[in-house]
Amino acid sequence: MPKINPMTSASSGNSSAAVPFRQDARTIGLVGLAHGSSHFFHMLLPPLFPWLIAEFGFSYSELGVLVSVFFVISGVGQALSGFLVDRVGARPIMFFALSSFAASGLVAGTAQGYGGLVVAAALAGLGNAPFHPVDFTILNKRVSPQRLGHGFAVHGISGNLGWATAPVFMAGIATATGSWRTASLCGAAFALLVLAIMVINRDALDDRQGEWAHQAKGAASAQAAKPEHPMAFLKLPSVWLCFSFFFWSTCALSAIQSFASPALQSMYGLPLSLTAMVVTGYMLCGAGGMVVGGFLVGRVQRLEKVISVCLLGSAALLALVATGLLPGMAALVVASIAGLGTGLAGPSRDMLIKRAAPPGATGRVYGTVYSGLDLGFCLAAPVFGAMLDRGMTSGIFFGSAATLALSVVSAAFVGVGLAARMARPAAVTAG
Repeated sequence: MPKINPMTSASSGNSSAAVPFRQDARTIGLVGLAHGSSHFFHMLLPPLFPWLIAEFGFSYSELGVLVSVFFVISGVGQALSGFLVDRVGARPIMFFALSSFAASGLVAGTAQGYGGLVVAAALAGLGNAPFHPVDFTILNKRVSPQRLGHGFAVHGISGNLGWATAPVFMAGIATATGSWRTASLCGAAFALLVLAIMVINRDALDDRQGEWAHQAKGAASAQAAKPEHPMAFLKLPSVWLCFSFFFWSTCALSAIQSFASPALQSMYGLPLSLTAMVVTGYMLCGAGGMVVGGFLVGRVQRLEKVISVCLLGSAALLALVATGLLPGMAALVVASIAGLGTGLAGPSRDMLIKRAAPPGATGRVYGTVYSGLDLGFCLAAPVFGAMLDRGMTSGIFFGSAATLALSVVSAAFVGVGLAARMARPAAVTAG
C-alpha cells in the first residue's frame, strides 16, 4: 500500500480553501492582459503594410524582413530572459517589456524611412522577448494548481485576442485618420495604459510571494540533494522537441498573419478590406478553441493526442483553401475556422511543456522553448513574402498546412518521451 505524505496530503487538500477564486482570477486576468499586449505588438507593423508600400514603395520581401528583425531579437532575448527571470523575478522584467512597447510605437510613428521602422521593430522585439518566461513563471508560482489549466487557457486566449485586435485597431485608426503614423502613436498609448494597470496591481504579480512556496522549497531541496548546472536542462530531448514544435507551428501562423489577406485577395478576387478580416477571424476562432481546450487539459492524460487531432484538422482546412476550389467568401470562412483547431491545442501544448520542465527551471525552459516561436516567425516571414512576390499564392496555405503537420510529429515525440518517463517509476515500484 503506497505511503501518504501527510504534509503533501494536507497541502493539496486545502489548496482550494487557501486561495480564493478572486485572487487567482486577478493574477490570471492581469497576466492575460499583459500577454495580449505582447501579441498586439507582434502586429504593430503588418496591418500597416499597405500604407507603408504606398508611402515608401517597399516590397513584401522588405516588409518581411521587418518581421524577421522583430523575431530575431525576440528569440535571442527570450532564451536569455528565462535565466534573468529565474534570477531576479518576473515582475520587473514585465514592466521593462511594456516600456519597450511604448517606445516602439513612438519610434514607428515618427519614422522617416526604412531605418526608423527597423528600430521600431527591434524595440518591439526587445519588449516581446521576456513575456513567455515572465507569464508562465507568474502563473506557475501564484495560481493554485487546480486552476492552472484555466490560467493557461486565458493566457492563450488573450494572446489570440491581441493578434485579432491589432489589425482592426491599427488599420482602423489608419483608415479613419488617413495616417499610419497616428495609428502607431495610438499603439504606444495603449502600451502605456497597460503598464499603468500592471504597476497599480503589482502585488498580484509578485512571483517571489506566491502561494505555492512549499513547491519552491521542495524543488530547492531536490536541487540541494543533486545539484545541477543551470544549463543541464538543455540536455533533455523533450526541451528541443518542444522547441521544434513551436518552430513548425509558428511558421504556419506567420503565413496566416502576414500574408493570408493578400493571398486570398489574389486567389479569390475578394477586396482587401474584406480579406483583412481573415486574421481577426482566425484568432477569434482560436480564442474560442482555447476556452474548450482549457477544460480538456484536466481531463486528458495523453495531451499530444489532443494536439495532433486538432492541428491536423486545421492543416486539412488550410489545404482546402489552397486548392482554390471554394467560393470566395467560403474560403475566407474556412481559413478563419482553421484557427479553432490551433486554439483547442493551445492549453494542452502549454501543459505539455510544464510536464517536460524540470523543477526550478521554469523560466529557462519556457524561454528556450518559446524562442522556437520567434525563430519560426523570423525565418518564415521572408520565405512566404518571397512566395507572394513571385505569385505563388496557394503556397501560403499549402505551406502553412505542411508546417502544422510537422509540428504534430514533434508533439507526438514529446508525448512518447513523457509517457516513458512516467512509466519508469512505476516499473521500479513494481519491481
